[in-house]
Parts: sequence; structure tokens; C-alpha cells
Amino acid sequence: MLKVIRVVCCLVVVVSISLGGGRQPKEEFRYEADWDSIRSQYQVPEWFRDAKFGIFLHWGPYTVPAYATTKYGKYMYYSHWTNPRGQSAYEHHIKTYGPHSEFGYKDFIPMFKAEKFDAEAWVDLFKEAGAKYVVPVAEHHDNFAMYNSTVTRWNVVNMGPKKDTMRMLADATRSAGLKFGCSSHLATGRNFFSKKDPTFDTNNPDDWDLYMPPTEKGSPPSKEHLELWWNRTTDIIDQYEPDILWFDFGIDKPGWESIHKPILAYYYNKGLEWNKGVVFQDKNMNKTSRIDGKFFHDTSVKSFPEDLIVLDLERGRMSGIRDLPWQTDTATAENSWSYIQGVTFKTSGSLLDELIDIVSKNGCLLLNVGPKSDGTITKEETAILKEMGAWLKLNGEVIYKTRPWKIFGEGPTQVSAGSHSEQENVENVAADIRFTIHGDTLYATSLAWPEDGVFTIKSLAKGNPYESREIKSVEFISGGKKVKWEQSDEGLVIRTKGNKPCEAAYAFRIHFKD
Repeated sequence: MLKVIRVVCCLVVVVSISLGGGRQPKEEFRYEADWDSIRSQYQVPEWFRDAKFGIFLHWGPYTVPAYATTKYGKYMYYSHWTNPRGQSAYEHHIKTYGPHSEFGYKDFIPMFKAEKFDAEAWVDLFKEAGAKYVVPVAEHHDNFAMYNSTVTRWNVVNMGPKKDTMRMLADATRSAGLKFGCSSHLATGRNFFSKKDPTFDTNNPDDWDLYMPPTEKGSPPSKEHLELWWNRTTDIIDQYEPDILWFDFGIDKPGWESIHKPILAYYYNKGLEWNKGVVFQDKNMNKTSRIDGKFFHDTSVKSFPEDLIVLDLERGRMSGIRDLPWQTDTATAENSWSYIQGVTFKTSGSLLDELIDIVSKNGCLLLNVGPKSDGTITKEETAILKEMGAWLKLNGEVIYKTRPWKIFGEGPTQVSAGSHSEQENVENVAADIRFTIHGDTLYATSLAWPEDGVFTIKSLAKGNPYESREIKSVEFISGGKKVKWEQSDEGLVIRTKGNKPCEAAYAFRIHFKD
């Protein structure tokens, strides 16, 4: 099957038949399943570079037990596993639901009813938050399709909610003027459910279209599994025409190389057919090794060329400006991706600081929200999103449609770089400034409020190496009031009056003399 797909992807032209006599056929470009072919035309669309902020959604049958971890379906079969709080999904499952032979993960699916799900209400909240794109999980590691799959019976229309929640979200998102994406975590699904105990329901071959057949740990995917992945992934693409296609780790591992060029060409050719710019996002996780809890890049391993996709960092950032567009995916929650009992949340201020820092370095933020199984969003997450939206409504011009300046910023607080590094970061101070530009306007945003209301931007001192023009004006976007300022050898000193006008961060608009 993949062989046939490669042939289709390798078509160089599609001949358009002219109805007018004597006209030459028009040649339309098509991507070949080849890096050079893709590189010859593809660019990350400007809409994505302008958008800066999106919403991620982890929602599925795992929100029914809502215990310990988003990967409850995996760890409910692991007797030795506990989360950092000492909670055991295995023991909780037996105590609450009974032995795994009688009640397995599949039995949560009828309980996942989404009876209070309201796609338009969700999107209204995301739009109020200031998000420009929405990316729900189409299929997580549990192999359950959160869309109207034509490939597997284990899908949201046949079971559980008995409705195409993905279609409802897509329609509501696009009606609101936002971009819509889908994420796939399917590549790791073949090793997700344990079959070590012969009494587990995961050993029933009748249910291996959910649990997947037994495989040896570390073995490459079979031809049959690659075909299944291909069929399910292209099913998502063809049905929902996503503006963004996001992949979790898995497809970067050994054995998956044969799908890299074909899937990228297939999706980008679909973008040509749909007449819109599309974005393929991947973690390139096989380039990253973990040592003592930290991640290190291994450039010897090849996956998707990073100039042909948007690189995504999970719960981590860049330490400086990256020439290529990139993205951080993180969550409102500190300790989970989906809703779980006892979930704890970050503050809107810390998330806004993260957004501002990411944008100053040429990135975008994909912020995850975890609805409950009934389809409601927690009051805590609702408050966080509304607070972020209020800040962006006032200060959004320093974020949307901007690009990095010559340096990303200044200040004493260092940002830990790389995936899964966010817990190492500390709270920002007023001396932490981040820069962005739009046209000839420079924006400077302080990530905290100084007690005396005086901001000093050292990078704009007289004789600085970044900008030789004199400053013409400084405007306090966050405050809406005139400020006193002077450019000295110490920096651009801005004096404000009164109390801080908003929470989180404080933005200034700076113009220079011609």
C-alpha cells in the first residue's frame, strides 16, 4: 500500500485540460516524496507565524477514571508504577473497577459520554483567551479515534459520545475565524497496553484492533502497522482538512523512516488542493537523548529536516532566537495533560511570561486544556484563559504578527532550554525585558512590575550596538497614559505613575527618528 502511495506522491504534475482551443495544458506543481522537491516550494505560512498562540486539547476515555495520569490506560496494567504523588493506577483500578480480566480500559469507552460537550462554547472561550488556532487530539496513545474514523470501529461516533465531536469542533473553530488542527499520538499505540499477565483483557485477540497485537519492546513497526498508521492518518487529513497536523514522538524512531517523505508530500499536496498553507509539526524526538533528567540534541540521527516542518518542544523553550519558526506545547496544568483528580494549575501570569518569551524567540505557544469526561472545562482553566485573554486584548500588538528583534531580550533570569525543562525555570523580575517588532515599531515588554514604577531597558542605552537612531517616542501600551522617559548611558529609563495597570507583564511601544 505504501508503495502505491509513494507513486501517487511522486507525480510531478497534474495536467489541467483547457476548454479553449489551441491553449497549452497548464502544469500545476505537486510535491514529490523527496526532501529537495518539498524544499523547493514549501514555506511555513505567514498565518502561523502571525498567530503565536493556540489551544491544545487532551480529551478522551482516559478522562473517565481521571486518576493519576493521562496515560491511565497504560499504567493501570503496570503493578510497579506510581506517579510522583505515590498514586498507583493499578491498585486504584482494582479497588474501584475490579480485576483487569473483568474490567479493562475498553470498558471506560461506554462511560465516556461527553453529555455536556458544547463545541461553540469551547471555541468562544478559546477565542476570548486570544488563541488563533485550536488543535484537539485526534487519537492518543490509547488508539481510540476521537473522530469519525473509517478505519477503526473504536471511534467517537460508534462508541461513547456517539457523535463526531471532531467535526463539531472543526466547524465551530472555523466559523469563529480560527485555524483548526489535529494531533496524532498513534505511533506509540502498538506498545501502550501491557499484555504480560495472561488474565488481562488486553490479551483477547478480538480486541486487538484497540489494544494492538503483542510486539517485542524496541522492535521496529511491522509493515501491517505502518499501513494501519498510514490509513488512519490520511483518514484524518482527508476528512478534516487540518490547517495543522501535529505528531507526538514515535514516528521519529527507527523503523518509521519509510513514511517520512510520503506523509509530508501527501499532506503538503493536500494543502495545494485546498488552496491554503498548512503546517506539519513534529518533535524530532529521536534527535534527543535524556541524561540525568535533561535532554541533549543528537544531530547524528536524521528524521524530518527541520526546515520543512515546525519543530515542537514539549514543556520547554529555546534559549535564544531561532531563525526557523518553532513551537512550545505545554499545559495549563502542572502535573497532567488531561483532567485528573487533584490536578494543579499554573498561573495566567506565568503562562503569559512564557508566551512573551517564546514569541520574542520566533516561536508560538500551543497551550493545552484538559476538559472533563462530560465535556465541561474546569473553572480554574476557564479563569486562566479569560485572564490571558484580558491581557492580550490590551497588549496583543506586542504578540500577534510580530517578529523577533536583533536580540530576544535582556535581564538576569535565565531560561532552561530544551524539551521537558520548564520545571527548572524561576519567576521573572522587572529587569527581564523581551523585544518584538512589527514594521518599524519596536516593542519592549517587562515581565514584572518594578516597585518604584521605573523601567530601565539597558539594551537601548545611548551608543548601544543594536539601534543607532534616536528614540522619537515611548508609549505605555499597558497603561494607556503618557510616561516620562530619557535615553542615558545606563539605558532607556521609563517612569510611570500610579499602580500597575494590569497583571503579568507591561508593554511599551517605541518609535525611532528617521
